[in-house]
Amino acid sequence: MAPPGQGSRVSEVVQLSLFSADVDEPVSADLAGLLAAHGQSQHTDTGTRISIAVTEPWRAQAIVRELLSTGLPAEIGASGEGNPIARTTPGRELDELVGRWTSGAVKAVPAGWIPSPRALRLWVLASGHPEGDRYLLGLDPHAPESHAPLATALMRAGIAPTLVGTRGTAPALRIAGARRLQRLLEYVGRPPAIAGAAAAWPHGYGDVHGLDAHSARH
Repeated sequence: MAPPGQGSRVSEVVQLSLFSADVDEPVSADLAGLLAAHGQSQHTDTGTRISIAVTEPWRAQAIVRELLSTGLPAEIGASGEGNPIARTTPGRELDELVGRWTSGAVKAVPAGWIPSPRALRLWVLASGHPEGDRYLLGLDPHAPESHAPLATALMRAGIAPTLVGTRGTAPALRIAGARRLQRLLEYVGRPPAIAGAAAAWPHGYGDVHGLDAHSARH
């Protein structure tokens, strides 16, 4: 018989792995993870596009890979400040998603939204970074009304966060505690094999899934 607590921990890991971005089928609805961060939508004559400016090139590369995996055309551009931008090309495939995330001209979290594993992965790729033994998921400073609903949405996924930085320019949801971090890790899967990604990934992934120095370097 397993020692007290050990069996339940193993069962939890196995169960959560069934709902991981590593095995989840990519769909366009997962792009909600970019809107949960600071992603923006744009309507054009040929349809809707979603784009997000990031501070590190590896993030743009990884996001575009994820977008392409959903079957959506995507590319890397540059902002006026010279930061990389990951974006889809305009199309009708995203009209419905963006419509659900818009109230008038303002970004709004759909009622009852629960982030899918791949939506969480895109959120991490767009704005996630460690803070000591905790982890931060960045929010959109220009959509403050979305912050509290996004905290609730993350709670629905079984990850209770703390809302921080709301009076500054870098609001975020802070995730702390081994159980919550473990759940996040199981959802978002392995870091992309791009230099810089492993350092920004949630802590502890290597302890559970055998991430080695080779993955971190590549």
